[in-house]
Amino acid sequence: MGLKFRLILMNFLQFFIWGSWLITIGGYWFQNKGWTGTEFGAIFSTMGIASLFMPALAGVIADRWVNAEKLLGVFHLSGAVCLFLVPLMKTPTEMFELMLVNMMFYMPTISLSITVSYSAMKKTNMDVVKEYPPIRVFGTIGFIVAMWTVSLLKFETSSMQFYVASISAFILGIYAFTLPKCEVNKNVEKKTLVDTLGLKAFTLFKEKKMALFFIFSMLLGAALQLTNAYGDTFLHDFAKIDAYKGMVAIKYPAIIMSISQMSETLFILTIPFFLRRFGIKNVMLFSMFAWVLRFGLFGLGNPADGLWMIILSCVVYGMAFDFFNISGSLYVETNTDSSIRASAQGVFMMMTNGVGAILGSSLSGLMIDNFFKAKNGDFQWQGIWFTFAAYALIVAVLFAVFFKHKHDPNELQNINH
Repeated sequence: MGLKFRLILMNFLQFFIWGSWLITIGGYWFQNKGWTGTEFGAIFSTMGIASLFMPALAGVIADRWVNAEKLLGVFHLSGAVCLFLVPLMKTPTEMFELMLVNMMFYMPTISLSITVSYSAMKKTNMDVVKEYPPIRVFGTIGFIVAMWTVSLLKFETSSMQFYVASISAFILGIYAFTLPKCEVNKNVEKKTLVDTLGLKAFTLFKEKKMALFFIFSMLLGAALQLTNAYGDTFLHDFAKIDAYKGMVAIKYPAIIMSISQMSETLFILTIPFFLRRFGIKNVMLFSMFAWVLRFGLFGLGNPADGLWMIILSCVVYGMAFDFFNISGSLYVETNTDSSIRASAQGVFMMMTNGVGAILGSSLSGLMIDNFFKAKNGDFQWQGIWFTFAAYALIVAVLFAVFFKHKHDPNELQNINH
């Protein structure tokens, strides 16, 4: 079995697990359990809470003590147990506690899978910038396949979605132990306390350029959380309007939303060209302006004559997500020493899916409750999406002004060494 296929299978399963429940857990929560929206918000925040510390901690462990591929396996096996137990939870509190533990195991595996891929590809002298995106795209395909599987099998409101996720996590957990070995840093010369604890990656914040990069990564991470939290609910809400009942976008919202992931599979393949042609700053700016379009088109669209705007918004999402997440991880890789590679990816994950996710979910919730809810409790979606679009535009302008980066077409060659 060739290395490319082995990494493709890892990426496919990595995101198949997440896609099995992330978009459809709302249907299970509200229609199966009937618990409240506030309690659901707490469940959704577990991703952010776990990402505050677990990816960085896992990166430290992978750099210093345990091979990344072995840690990946242990975490997925542990997550499989958690997912299997989800349907047994009787109260929102029990559900929150279990999902928090599950996300503590899952969130660091995203950056660990990147570390495993980069390490294995460099050992075989592969061009990471050119050859990683076509491998990573199968993670997105896995997410799409999971969404369609759960939707077409009528598991969207059923506990069966968690069993699908549990089985796939178990398979990846076993498979991870067969992946190429990622060496830990065994340098035993005298070190500072920071080096000994493996926390050197956090010293990257001392560099103004890297600190700014991580701050803007956090702000974009908040934007990603907004679309994850409210996109599916937005489409479900149209069912309250008689004129839209029975339309495709209302009957299969998860499948409509999966167009976003389909778009990812196309844009991810363009990353090598855009990075070499325009550089990381411009690529990140493309991502930010894509977020403006993502939210703005949602604000204008509807399931009838405005369906094309919802679909276009999903297409634009591919650029918004890929040009930020994948390009960002490549930028971190090119600007950090190999001895802190996993730790640095963990910090990037912490800033995006941790701090950014918590800020995005908590502040947007406060904003919506105070300014964009009608007296009958209905969301005022157009105002919500336009406000999110304005936020993304402000972030883009600030990034253009403050993040200084001169593009060198040859700088990305360093990632292969």
